This record gives sequence, structure tokens and C-alpha cells, in this order.
Amino acid sequence: MTSAAPAGHRSHAVEDSPVGPLTLVAAAGAVAGLYMDEQRHRPPRELFGDRADDPAGEPFAEAFRQLREYFAGQRTGFDLRLSLDGTAFQQRVWAALRAIPYGQTVSYGQLADRLGQPTASRAVGLANGKNPVSIIVPCHRVVGADGSLTGYGGGIERKRYLLDHELRVSGQTLA
Repeated sequence: MTSAAPAGHRSHAVEDSPVGPLTLVAAAGAVAGLYMDEQRHRPPRELFGDRADDPAGEPFAEAFRQLREYFAGQRTGFDLRLSLDGTAFQQRVWAALRAIPYGQTVSYGQLADRLGQPTASRAVGLANGKNPVSIIVPCHRVVGADGSLTGYGGGIERKRYLLDHELRVSGQTLA
């Protein structure tokens, strides 16, 4: 999974999933966004670009294949070329999110510690909320200091579903 500088022309495709329709946005052959319906910080539809002429083309086919495998419990990580538009700090947070193992959670404070900025848990939370590729970059794996399910752009119910799914697949249970 690589990150590249964001590109100009964008296109999008939509596919149903267990958490509702997912809108995948592509820029220059890379995944630039993955959004749920009614997601906080979801960009305006016009920023998604045109509907893909060929949703069986790349990167749509591969990204949706990997997402279907994830939801089927056959995939625990993603290997996709990404083009993420964000500040240097957001990029660092999003890279740290990708390092959280499948089926595990960390708190915002723990993530800030991992970044070498132990007092930046609030800033980590804000960057986490601006993650443009939910699920692929697993922002759902970040929880409150007490383990509670706090803030998730896709809604707490979806966060619970994703965490429960990962725990079930890995043979654990959600507390």
C-alpha cells in the first residue's frame, strides 16, 4: 500500500457492503477516497468526479475485490495504491493507523504516543476523523482511553460492526 500525491481528475464507483453503500473515489489509478453514506467529513459529491465509465477497471475492480474479501473474513489488510490528500500531520496519523493490527484497537492517546507526540491525542482524533479512506486505512480501530467506542465518521453502529467483524474473524469477542 503506497501513498502518492493527490491527482486532479477523479472518478467514482459505488458498491453495496454490509455497512451500506461504499463510494470509492479514484485519482490517477489510485484510491483517493472511500466513503460511507451519511459519513461525517464526506466531501461534496461533485468532488468525487464523474461516475466511472468502467467500474471493472482499475483501481475499482481490485479495491472492491479486496473490500469484499475483507467483509467475507478472508482479508485482514489491504494492498492498494493510495493517493491521500492531507497535511503532513494527517499523513503521519494515517500511516500510523495502517500499523494497527487487524482485530486490535488503540486509544487516541496511545496513537499520539506512537507518533512521538503524547500531548496530541485531540489532534490525532481530528486527523483520524478526516481519514479519506475509511476501512482501508482502519480509523475504526481507534477507541477512547477507557476502551469506549467514541467518535466515528461513519457512525458508532458501523464502528461497532467493523470491530466486531474483525474480532469475530480473528476468534475474539467484543467486550
